[in-house]
Amino acid sequence: MKLVISRYTLNFVRIVIKSTSPPDFMDILMLAIEQNTPINYLPVVVQLVVALGFVAVTIGATHLLGPKRRTSDKLTTFESGIPSIGNARQPMAIKYFLVAILFVLFDVEVIFFYPYAVNFRELGTEGFWAVVMFVSFFLCGFIYIVKKGALDWED
Repeated sequence: MKLVISRYTLNFVRIVIKSTSPPDFMDILMLAIEQNTPINYLPVVVQLVVALGFVAVTIGATHLLGPKRRTSDKLTTFESGIPSIGNARQPMAIKYFLVAILFVLFDVEVIFFYPYAVNFRELGTEGFWAVVMFVSFFLCGFIYIVKKGALDWED
């Protein structure tokens, strides 16, 4: 079986088969994979359109079908069963956000240990020293944070 590929201006590919036997499905599939054409991205586009359509239909349905009764009780501020006192727009200390960011940073560090824990035997001593270096970088960062007083809660 001989496959001849001819390209047209719109990047369509026509496969002309010069044989009496029908082509294998895998031959055509491998030929399509080897070519980088826009049609290869069609499944991604279809999935994106379906996802965006689902979101739009869901938001539209809840807006149209949901209850629309507004009462004064529903419009009052409610915060965990505690009545509101004072202004809710008080400035918050930056330490709160700093501790939150540091938590996320060190939490992500722990996530990187899972692949090492699963494959530590295959990684050998080179992998061990790579993890030691990784931990030492984060330990240096933690020492710097403690010395700067970022974890001291003064407010």
